[in-house]
Amino acid sequence: MTKKNHDSDVAFIQALAELLRENDLTELEVMREYGEDDSLNVRVSRAAPNVTYAAPAPVQYAAAPAPAAAPTSAAAPATQDPASLPGAVTSPMVGTVYMQAEPGSPAFVTVGAQVNEGDTLLIIEAMKTMNHIPAPKSGTVKRILVEDGAAVEYGAPLMIIE
Repeated sequence: MTKKNHDSDVAFIQALAELLRENDLTELEVMREYGEDDSLNVRVSRAAPNVTYAAPAPVQYAAAPAPAAAPTSAAAPATQDPASLPGAVTSPMVGTVYMQAEPGSPAFVTVGAQVNEGDTLLIIEAMKTMNHIPAPKSGTVKRILVEDGAAVEYGAPLMIIE
């Protein structure tokens, strides 16, 4: 990149960081093109001040529909980071989670449900677009770590499939 672009790029990145702070965003990605072979890709991110999910909430949500013996087994892994567990399905984007296609209809999946690779697990609404999140593998839904209507961040654990 030429020196001429470098000075304006620094100001551009500073402006993006200011937008991030002013609008309480956690991530912003922009591509700026100067010409055919000259462009700038910028990704500015920061740690969220408040995590949108809490460890106790997933255990309560998953334990309610499970059989009586399940809360004991579900409580043990609650001390671990759910995203690090094998079979964890994480959010590919920032948005709002919906567990069913429309209000009043049945949920896509419940704890204990068998899913096949590619089945829709839930929907994440991001920028007025409904994104169906597919199962990465076949298996049984062991835990659901988010509630309907909850906001999620990129990489946040959504559910465990084993």
